[in-house]
Amino acid sequence: MQTYTWNDIPEDALNPLAGRRALHGKGITVARFRFDKGNVVAMHHHINDQITMIESGRVSFNLDGEIKELKAGDFLHVGPDVPHGNEALEDTVIIEIFSPIRQDWITGDDSYLRQKQAAGR
Repeated sequence: MQTYTWNDIPEDALNPLAGRRALHGKGITVARFRFDKGNVVAMHHHINDQITMIESGRVSFNLDGEIKELKAGDFLHVGPDVPHGNEALEDTVIIEIFSPIRQDWITGDDSYLRQKQAAGR
């Protein structure tokens, strides 16, 4: 058994306002995102079941056209192939769990996260 802290996992700089630390198991991925205020994650969808938990901060989350403001302590379920995205309303940390593993991240097919700047900026 190996134990970890988030600091053990190098942060992947996604763009100037966002970073991700991720650990992939056999059938699950867990990730910790740092989204600075103004970061926008473009609408996207994937085959994975997703649980999103707001650790700190506040985001506007778009789940298939339904907009919700989430704050620290809130969490939600995003089903497979459901379109979603978000905008950080303040500096925010989000923990996400995915099943199956995020193979698209492993292969580098995550351009929706690697924007050069926040939308509309």
